[in-house]
Parts: sequence; C-alpha cells; structure tokens
Amino acid sequence: MTTSKSMHLIDRKRIVIKLGGSMLSGLSDIFFEKFIELQKEGHELVIVHGGGPFINRSLLANGIESRVDEGIRVTCEKSMEIVKHILISEVNTALVHQLNDKGIEAIGLSGFDGHLLRCTVLDLERYGLVGKINKVHEDVLVKLLASGFVPVVSCIGSTTSGTALNINADTVASEIALALGADRLLLVTDTPGIQVSNEMQRNATPSLVAQWIEEGEIYGGMIPKVTAAIACLEHGIPEVHIADQHLNGTIIGFKEVFI
Repeated sequence: MTTSKSMHLIDRKRIVIKLGGSMLSGLSDIFFEKFIELQKEGHELVIVHGGGPFINRSLLANGIESRVDEGIRVTCEKSMEIVKHILISEVNTALVHQLNDKGIEAIGLSGFDGHLLRCTVLDLERYGLVGKINKVHEDVLVKLLASGFVPVVSCIGSTTSGTALNINADTVASEIALALGADRLLLVTDTPGIQVSNEMQRNATPSLVAQWIEEGEIYGGMIPKVTAAIACLEHGIPEVHIADQHLNGTIIGFKEVFI
C-alpha cells in the first residue's frame, strides 16, 4: 500500500527559475519572499543563472571584444577563461550566498559537477567555444532536491575531454526543465515579458510568438528566450513564464490563459 509520505513525494512539483545576469545585482526582498512561498507550497526549485553584464565589464577591462550573435555570446579561448571565472567563481558564489543569507539552503554547481551538462561544440566557426547540450545528468539535481537543497547552476558545460564551453543560460534552463520534467519554467529578466507595440502581453501561444518574430516585435536576446520556451512546451512542460523578479509577466502556452 502506498503511504501518505510517498504520495506527498510523488505529488511534489518542480520549477526551474532562470535569472538573467542583469537581475543578479539587484534582487529584491520580494523575489526571495516569492521564492520561499513556492517552497512552502511544495515546489522543488532549481535556479539557473547567466552573468552577461559582469562578463561584459571583465572582457572590456581585459581589452577583449564582446560580440553577440542572435542572443549567443561568441566565445574565443581568452574570453572563455573570463566567462568561466566570472560565472563559477564570482556570480554563482555571490548568488548562493544571497540565497543562504535569506534562509534558503542553496548549493552552487556548474556543468562540470557530476558531469551535469555534457556538451559538444555548437558551431566552432560561428560561435567559438559555445556548447550544445547532449545530456543533462539530472540525477545530480534530483539527489540535491531530495535532500532539501536548491541547486544553483551556472551556464558552463563541458565536453567529454573536459573542455569548458559557454552555453546560453535560457538554453541551459530549458534543458534542465525538460530533464527534470518540470511543470513550469520561469525566465526572470529585467523585461517583464513580451512587449508588442510597446504593450505587455499577458499570455502568448507559439503561433503568436512566430508572428511577432516575423514582424520584428521579438528580436535580439528575447529570441533565445521564446525559442527555449517553445521547445519546452513541445516536449511536455505545460507553461513557460517570461517574468520580472515579482514573477509577473507573459505566460507562454499552447492555449491562451485569460487573467
């Protein structure tokens, strides 16, 4: 007979939250309050983070050109060393400290830890040392979640030979959400959702997103976000939110949600 405890574990839901780099130096108390509320409601939470502004400053200080191609950072060998250091040693450590300071038990990870993100090179000629995720070893995350910890993942992957690769953080978040069978993916950014003709859209469908891309309403760094969102929907994740740190924004799903 199934016990009530095991039923409770089966009923637990998982949410993956991706924090854009621009958010990391200004997370408000409201974000942490919302986060703790989700935990109290029984959600298991995983955080994935970027670090664009911090990387840009460090590249500039080191005289290295910074270039983005359709939302993906072109990453040479010199910039890869800086990206790896900033994301793993600085941004991840600071974010884990913030969470722990708010009473949230967090542990920092990169794609190297437990072979979490096993990758190959996406397109060496076009992007340089940028990774394509072939496998998420989700058991690493499942074990931490079962122990009550919040995994905090930086968007660095590795090849089988141990070469570090930069990965778009939206892509990392979507792949982890798929691997975990998450019921929701939250892409938290300083832009609270999709804007069309300067008007915030409360909900969207993949067909509307495709139309807005064609019309030029969605462009630049928002393209990887909506692409990741639609990939998640197509593989069974019910909904994806593009939201601000108050967790308000655009809900993307196959059906419009009227709110």
